[in-house]
Amino acid sequence: MPLSLAEVEHVAELARLSLSEEEKTLFREQLSAILDYAAVIQQVDTSTIPPTATVLPLRNVMRDDVARPSMPPEDVLANAPDARDGFFAVRQILQSQSKP
Repeated sequence: MPLSLAEVEHVAELARLSLSEEEKTLFREQLSAILDYAAVIQQVDTSTIPPTATVLPLRNVMRDDVARPSMPPEDVLANAPDARDGFFAVRQILQSQSKP
């Protein structure tokens, strides 16, 4: 399925790419070859193959959730630029508005 230069320019515009004339010609050939190969793959009969999300066995990669002691608050707050009463102190960014 040969692409036109206008189609390559359109794809380049969508991808926000600035292409030289040589690049447009090169990409026209390469994209056309990719689309030709995709057309060949579309002809393969897959009617007997069940839909598959992955060919790898499913397994949980997360560790078991085990309770353990946390860091002491003094260690957690040791590098805080500002801490008060055992909490991180941060600048207020939103002001509360009371309704009349």
